[in-house]
Amino acid sequence: MTNKIHDLIIIGSGPAGLTAAIYAARAQLKPIVISGNEPGGQLTITTEVEDFPGFPDGIQGPELMERMKAQAEKFGVEFIPGEVTVANFKDRPLAVNVGEIKYESKSIIIATGASARWLNLPSEQKLIGRGVSSCAVCDGYFFKDKDVAIVGGGDAAAKEAIYLSKIARSVTLIHRRPELRAQKILQERMRLNPKIIFELNSTVEEVLGDNTVSGIKIKNLTTGDIKNISLAGVFVAIGHSPNTKVFREQVECDELGFIKSVDGVKTSVEGIFVAGDVFDRKYRQAITAAGMGCKAAMEAEEYIESTS
Repeated sequence: MTNKIHDLIIIGSGPAGLTAAIYAARAQLKPIVISGNEPGGQLTITTEVEDFPGFPDGIQGPELMERMKAQAEKFGVEFIPGEVTVANFKDRPLAVNVGEIKYESKSIIIATGASARWLNLPSEQKLIGRGVSSCAVCDGYFFKDKDVAIVGGGDAAAKEAIYLSKIARSVTLIHRRPELRAQKILQERMRLNPKIIFELNSTVEEVLGDNTVSGIKIKNLTTGDIKNISLAGVFVAIGHSPNTKVFREQVECDELGFIKSVDGVKTSVEGIFVAGDVFDRKYRQAITAAGMGCKAAMEAEEYIESTS
């Protein structure tokens, strides 16, 4: 089944996708938004958001996304539930499938985000947003003068450990290997920081706590010893996976699967634009994703006008 040819399809409904939808709708492009398998994006599993402008008292992540969606709906944006299962960017019009339904468009914005990699412990999954986080910049402030842990051994984990050491009382870094993978300069900074404690060659066996994190149980892989550490927060920093599987044969991606951007939010395919964490490996913030969504919508409007 094929619908009419749309001016613009936006894939993803996080801050990038919804901001793009608001701008595109106001430009009379009548965009449709394919919501994805996680409508609202990662903010829907976040509790209080204090760093999004305009909310001096903070706002719950799910509420922020509901407000953004309501604003898009006010301007007539249509939302399609489900996720893209097939994409064809090699022919014109551009096309994507959601299940058996094919949608064709003059232009597409990919804003499918990136998913944090988790330890996949039942106890961890239960406490995401209740002391378990994947973003120190987003949630570190809530752990001022408290004890926290970072899980990971790469640059991201090292940077988050250093960042958290400025806020928390102590930071325990847990890594499954005897050596860290982070740059030597970052390792040196951590070792000179009295607030950072190392638990190397160790794995997290369980996140402790009923409604909020109260500690972790770790296992030393050399000795087999098990011990509990009391703390208030656990930050998992073992990387992000971009949600690009269906697009990797259609648009140029880097070695990790993140979409490559050209001149801002353009991609290797004319008429295809990108916004948010699906290509942003550095900042990964709601506000930067929203800004990119704005740029992508404006570029899409210009492209559609130039090809009409």
